[in-house]
Amino acid sequence: MKIAVLKEAGGVETRVAATPETVKKLMGLGASVAVEAGAGFGARISDADYAAAGATVAARADVIAGADMVLGVQGPQLADLPNIVPGTIVAAIQSPFNDRAKIEAYAGAGLIAYAMEFMPRTTRAQSMDVLSSQSNLAGYKAVIDAGETYGRAFAMMMTAAGTISAARVFIMGVGVAGLQAIATARRLGGVVSATDVRAATKEQIESLGAKAIFVEKVAGISGEGAGGYATEMSDEYKAAQAELVSAHIAKQDIVITTALIPGRPAPRLVTDAQVASMRPGSVIVDLAVDSGGNVEGAVAGEIVERYGVKIIGHSNPASRMAPDASALYSRNLFNMISAFWDKEAKAAVWPADDDIVKGIKLTEGGKVVHERLQG
Repeated sequence: MKIAVLKEAGGVETRVAATPETVKKLMGLGASVAVEAGAGFGARISDADYAAAGATVAARADVIAGADMVLGVQGPQLADLPNIVPGTIVAAIQSPFNDRAKIEAYAGAGLIAYAMEFMPRTTRAQSMDVLSSQSNLAGYKAVIDAGETYGRAFAMMMTAAGTISAARVFIMGVGVAGLQAIATARRLGGVVSATDVRAATKEQIESLGAKAIFVEKVAGISGEGAGGYATEMSDEYKAAQAELVSAHIAKQDIVITTALIPGRPAPRLVTDAQVASMRPGSVIVDLAVDSGGNVEGAVAGEIVERYGVKIIGHSNPASRMAPDASALYSRNLFNMISAFWDKEAKAAVWPADDDIVKGIKLTEGGKVVHERLQG
């Protein structure tokens, strides 16, 4: 089995889908690995590092030629896959809801597209879950970015000249990124609070030493969607949540928003009026800015200032820690491939009825086959 690793296109993606570590592991299974020249530069991996691990380093067309599986971070456009043949698997973060035309093109070319972000959230697939591995780093980086922009001490400091108060940090959305943001802000000495629409997260928040800010007395609201993701809330809950958050957010120094709903625009959590209620010098980090944003006024790829409050909207936050993000992402891919590896055939075998395969497969046999993309 030949596995091709591509260099990412575009200026904001610096991650890579394989590292020398995973190249060695893939070759240890019995695969051959070809890496596009320059693929690892953004993650501080040289072509010589890949060659030393046993990979062939070549131009894109040569890397793809004869490949059984192509690995990427962001799913490439069909036009960027020279020499690819029908039946080849393309595994990457495919963003099918935002780029349906690309998925249709894959189907038309007879390719098998795997969307790594559709990995089922099951115990068996946990080590393959790219959303969790990348969100973990994004949550950490959000706190570091906020602290740098805030420009004041994070922890309380008691000195002979007087006391400096700790930064008050509010995390909105307590998935993987939010939990890591809570933990990181606590480690830096911040006074941390957090909220989420899912009632089950209250215990998680408190277990990390943060204060849980939750709407009470709104019956029948759990906010728990399929696979543990958040889901859309009732108008009654939204009104109660807005009132509670407005009172709390005005007292915060740093706010970090992380809320995403798969397949839909990010929910609006912070309005312009709530931004205006914060003190000048406060900071907001919107980790959902690439999906429409949780914060009114956030701009993807920019830091904007409104009412003296800085709103950080860095695109693709995980790629801003490309070496670590690539290490985790590439292990997710290796764990998936190795789980389906047939030692005798020296190739991965993908049973059509397997829950992981069904969960991530978007196209096959010239058609779009994933149930979430039907109709």
